[in-house]
Amino acid sequence: MSGPDEAIARANALEFGLAAYVFGRSDKAIEHVTSHLEAGVIAVNNIAAALPEMPFGGVKQSGFGREGGSEGIREYLNTKFVHKLSA
Repeated sequence: MSGPDEAIARANALEFGLAAYVFGRSDKAIEHVTSHLEAGVIAVNNIAAALPEMPFGGVKQSGFGREGGSEGIREYLNTKFVHKLSA
């Protein structure tokens, strides 16, 4: 086995999954790889895996939850639902 599937298998075999980097020319191959990689953040054809306005965090032993972006604020909220009928 060699190529994208071997790269996916090797990457996913690790106990960590903070960030991954994918380089390629084929949109179909990039979609295949990114959809199967177990990583919290994936950069495609660049090395910038994080932006301030985007959620950042890992999977597996690389963390739980997200910081940044709208997803990051959820960790600080206590959501409450109140349903009131008029008397």
